[in-house]
Amino acid sequence: MSVKSLKFGLVAALAILSAPVASAQEALSQDEMAALCHGGGSICVSATIPVVRSTQAVQSWMSPDVGAAWAAGYKGKGVTITMVDDFSSSDRFSGNFGIGVQTQRHGEWTREEASMIAPAATIRSKDFSTGTAVSLARGLNVLNLSYGMYTTAGYSVNQIWWAPEEASIINYATRGTAVVSKAAGNDAVAVGGITGGQQDYLDLALIGKPTAIFVGALSTNGTTANKAQLAWYSDYAGSNPAVQSHFLVVGVEGDKTGLYGTSFAAPIISGYAAIIGSKFTKATPVQITNDLLNTARTDTLVNYNPSIYGKGEASLSRALAPVAIH
Repeated sequence: MSVKSLKFGLVAALAILSAPVASAQEALSQDEMAALCHGGGSICVSATIPVVRSTQAVQSWMSPDVGAAWAAGYKGKGVTITMVDDFSSSDRFSGNFGIGVQTQRHGEWTREEASMIAPAATIRSKDFSTGTAVSLARGLNVLNLSYGMYTTAGYSVNQIWWAPEEASIINYATRGTAVVSKAAGNDAVAVGGITGGQQDYLDLALIGKPTAIFVGALSTNGTTANKAQLAWYSDYAGSNPAVQSHFLVVGVEGDKTGLYGTSFAAPIISGYAAIIGSKFTKATPVQITNDLLNTARTDTLVNYNPSIYGKGEASLSRALAPVAIH
C-alpha cells in the first residue's frame, strides 16, 4: 500500500514516494529560531562538497572528548559518512559553528557538522529528493538521517511503499552493513509517537534494527558536575525497550551556534562512529553501534531514566577506551 509521506529537516522537501509533499517538522519557537527558515522549495542539482580546511579546531559546542580523540590520532580516517539530506532546495538558514556566520541548506549544515567532528572521514552527500538507493563505499559506512518520513498515523510499517532510498537504508540497518544515525525528531514525543495525527514511519521501520541509533538532543554537553537534560523540543526514547536500547543523546548547544534540533544531534553520532571506526579498523557496523550504545553515560544526566534518555549520553572517550571491541 502506498501512502503520502514527507521528509523534514529544518526545511520542507519533496519526498519521492508514491505521492507527496510536506511541511517542515522541526519548527521551533520564533524567539529561539529566528535564523531558521521554513517552507517548500524546488529540487534541482546536488550541492558540491566544500574544500576541507587545512586546520581543525575543537569548537566550544563540541564535547571535550572530540579533542582528546584527535590528540590520540583518531579523526575518522578510512570511514565514509553519507549525509542523506537536502542539498538542492532553495531553503537556507543562518548559523555559526565557530568559524563565522554562514547561510546554508539543511544538508550543507549537517554535512559541515559531521566533517568538523570527524575531519579525516570521507563525507558523501546524497540529496534526499532523488529517491534513488543509497550506495555504500568500501570499508565502514555511516549513514546520517537528519529527517523523517511522516504520514497519517495508524498504518503498519509493512503497508508503506518505500522508495529505493529509504528501502536501501532500512535494508542496511537490518543486515548490519552500515551504522545508521537517525535524528529522533523535534515534537517532544516518544520515538515513533503520534504528533498532529502523524507518525514518522522511518523511525518505526528502524526500530529493532541492529545498526540503527536514534539520537535525541540535550540542551548542553553533560558533565558529572553540571548534568544535562533533554532539550525541550527533543523526542525521547519512550517505553519500548527496543528503542531504549538503541537511543542516545548528545549536547546540541544552540545558544552557541544558533542551530537547534535533533538534526544537529545525529551528525555528532555519525562523527563519533567514524572516529571509533578509525581506531577499530576491523570492527563491523554492528560492533561500532554496540560500542557506542554500551559505553554511554548516565551520570552526566539530570534524573536519568531510560524512557527519556535511552542508553544515555554518548561518550566518545569511553567508546575509544577498549583495546579492541567485539
